[in-house]
Amino acid sequence: MSDIGALAIHSPLHKVFERNRAGGRKGVYSVCSAHPQVIRAALELARDRHQVAIIESTCNQVNQEGGYTGMIPAEFAKSVRSVAREVGLPEDYLVLGGDHLGPQPWRKLPAEAAMAKAVMMVEAYASAGYGKLHLDCSMACADDEPSLSDSVIAERAARLARAAEDTTAEGASKPIYIVGTEVPAPGGMGEGHEIVPTTSASVLETWRAHERAFIQNGLTDALARVVAIVVQPGLDFGNEEVKLFAPNEASDLSAAVLAFENMVYEAHSTDYQTPDAYDALVQMHFAILKVGPAATFALREAIFALEHIAREMPGWDARYSVSSALEAAMMDDPAHWASHYDGDAERQSYLRQYSLSDRVRYYWTVPSVESAVAALFEFVDSSVLPMPLVSQFLPQHARAVATRGIAATASAICRAHVKLALAPYADACGLHALDAVGV
Repeated sequence: MSDIGALAIHSPLHKVFERNRAGGRKGVYSVCSAHPQVIRAALELARDRHQVAIIESTCNQVNQEGGYTGMIPAEFAKSVRSVAREVGLPEDYLVLGGDHLGPQPWRKLPAEAAMAKAVMMVEAYASAGYGKLHLDCSMACADDEPSLSDSVIAERAARLARAAEDTTAEGASKPIYIVGTEVPAPGGMGEGHEIVPTTSASVLETWRAHERAFIQNGLTDALARVVAIVVQPGLDFGNEEVKLFAPNEASDLSAAVLAFENMVYEAHSTDYQTPDAYDALVQMHFAILKVGPAATFALREAIFALEHIAREMPGWDARYSVSSALEAAMMDDPAHWASHYDGDAERQSYLRQYSLSDRVRYYWTVPSVESAVAALFEFVDSSVLPMPLVSQFLPQHARAVATRGIAATASAICRAHVKLALAPYADACGLHALDAVGV
């Protein structure tokens, strides 16, 4: 293989990846969420575990047009950095990432128009100081063939890398890059997709196509910062089911990455796996574990549990019902869930609330939902939470609330529940301690 990847990589992650390739039990998990409570929980956990925090936004969440959060990259970056300072996470422990950066939000346009918008998006991410960019141009646009060749995908990714390289401020660290995409498409198991590990031959084809495209476009320096390839380890999740990782099925794929200099794998859709699975993934060089819906699913669990507690307390008012506000918002605007939830009306109602794919996450910023959450939190925070109700609906946290290990506030309880979902990732990835002692 080319030795281009052996060039120096200036990133707080490169020592972690070096240790992972050498057999050390090191890895990182990337929290892909724009929800403030999830972000704060992830940063607090990273601070407490002495780990690098990777906070990522997707091309649909945050882009130059605002995405579904209404934030452009500079605004998202500013908000995350502000929270990191508030919780006391050292600056060197925070990496901002962009996920699936490419023409995805504009794929219904002709390819050239969609790519022009993707270039503007990547420029916005790079100028905002994002340090980790996943370049994903695997999706077909309006005038493309249904399935794109590796060479077309790589050529488009190189075009985005050029935009990032040219936009990064002079004197600032250049970003590291992730290439490739998982099967099936982002967001969880799709109907009719067989979940099997990527073949080692496919990994080689992906790398060679990107290597060729980067070199032909004068991006040799950027190629040295392509540190990971997205592959399918053989896991995924759907609305109600989880395909668990089977290490024996991915042994050939695991060994294949060691043929590349300084490369590791990035695994997407690792939500809802077991602690043993995360351990095995990290040990098998899936050194970047992406978590998305599982974090906001945990947040929703906590908020719904608080609503159940509040319903049993004196002073309950229907305006505290977050579940009702979410249902109304999702029915008013079904665009984010209608193509994901099948079945009759009763089943769709159930999936809107409880699906593992957590399409709820698109609706937290709807004003009526925000108002309901604020009213519920105010009611909880102004009350003395009865311990029998905490034990009934939040048994995982009852002892900590009783002993004041967790403050008896709605926000603190929600963050504790999100941390519970992230803890298996943190356990598998090990301590980083990026200080004078090194990793």
